[in-house]
Amino acid sequence: MIDIHAHMGRMGRERYPATVSLTAHQLVDRMNREGIDIAVLLPLESPEGSWGYLLTEEVVAARNEYPERLIAFLCVDPRYPLAGDFIDYYVRNHDCRGFGEHVNGLAFDDPLNMVLYRKCDEHGLPLVFEISKQAYCHDDVGLPRLERCLREFPNVQWCGHGPGFWAAISGDDDGRPGYPSGPVTPGGAIDRLMERYDNLWLDLSAYSGYNAMTRDPEFTHGFVQRHWRKMLLGTDIVFPNAKLPILTWLRELDVSDEVRQAIGDGNARRLLKLAPDSTARA
Repeated sequence: MIDIHAHMGRMGRERYPATVSLTAHQLVDRMNREGIDIAVLLPLESPEGSWGYLLTEEVVAARNEYPERLIAFLCVDPRYPLAGDFIDYYVRNHDCRGFGEHVNGLAFDDPLNMVLYRKCDEHGLPLVFEISKQAYCHDDVGLPRLERCLREFPNVQWCGHGPGFWAAISGDDDGRPGYPSGPVTPGGAIDRLMERYDNLWLDLSAYSGYNAMTRDPEFTHGFVQRHWRKMLLGTDIVFPNAKLPILTWLRELDVSDEVRQAIGDGNARRLLKLAPDSTARA
């Protein structure tokens, strides 16, 4: 399996030292126990984006310790004056394969964010983003700001994540923050955008992805059948003892082996331009 969305480092700083940091060694050990072959490490470099910071340099150093197990993405806050140069440098000199986790307090299509997207488009990078309605990379009902970016930057492979993104699976999404429960109404923005744009992918990580996949199992069955070729397994692991229910969900999902393998591994390999898994079932 490939985890498209992993973190490490000093999260939970307000609870230091009671909250234990997740080291690269602990992350790889957890991967071994869960059957995860490769994880994409995502820095966090915006003050609104986490309970701490995970710098791109730290991600690169961890990848260098475990080059067969970890893939480094880069991230930079859009308010950093040298953000464009930063992206160029880490792509060209440190083999960073994508951008994210993109999570900051600006609107999704704020001009400063658009500068980052333009650079990612130039390099053809995957971009893992979070939308959290009123807090992070915020968008409006129906995700029009995201749609503008999907259209304007076709070389970016956009990987959607977060409660504001996944709430839009339902046609009755009203823009309120949180994790909606209960039946999913057809006509949600995610279905519409997936049909229109080939450069949108679905990051299943964290409670937001798990909630979207489990709140209405009947709807989920059809949703998976429509979009399994663009669905990406992710955990959003942050702490050593984190619960990872999405792994159980995938193992128990009532789908063919082909679909399960694509969500767990094959789609990420296409996205990241990795060689096929030689051990995967044909």
